[in-house]
Amino acid sequence: MYGDGTLSTQKPGREDNADRYVYDPMNAVPSYGGNVCCTGDAIQGGSFDQRVMETRNDILVYTTEPLAEGVEISGFIETTLYVSSDVKDTDFTVKLIDVYPDGRAYNLDETILRARYREGFDKEVFMQEGEVYKLDLSAMSTSNYFAAGHSIRIEVSSSNFPRFTRNLNTGGNNWDETEGVVANNAIHHSNQYPSQIRLPIRKP
Repeated sequence: MYGDGTLSTQKPGREDNADRYVYDPMNAVPSYGGNVCCTGDAIQGGSFDQRVMETRNDILVYTTEPLAEGVEISGFIETTLYVSSDVKDTDFTVKLIDVYPDGRAYNLDETILRARYREGFDKEVFMQEGEVYKLDLSAMSTSNYFAAGHSIRIEVSSSNFPRFTRNLNTGGNNWDETEGVVANNAIHHSNQYPSQIRLPIRKP
């Protein structure tokens, strides 16, 4: 709701206009709905209006213009982010949203990647401050018809807790730590750092 980022099919320009936010693991983004299984009463799964969540300063919001024609998206949604941070390790999350003409914004699916595992889950590679890294997040999956007048939105953040275990940003084990480190994170988008989401659009 507060985020004013644009989701567009146009290629980014030469200038790297990075979007920056602060992730504090002691004030993690709370899970609100989602594709949830087997978590007991910790989270209520489902699709809920995300507008209140989007008032947080640690959630980046990118939205298309209202669609002139309806669009069906069915299949795997792939996301590539170019990121940087001032900590050794942090998480990056993505949420796919269907925005109604009246502003309601319903979540469809979400994904996450811990930066230390960007080169595979069999090894840990930590980040260096000032460096930009390419992250290919695990694919989301859905089938949804975005009607004419609706918009397609993604949210980018660094936590979705307790749906996903929060990253304390220390580079440590997390499970045996109690104190977190605040991370200053950035999403880059330019022709050198083409952050993108690839949508499986189905033609009638």
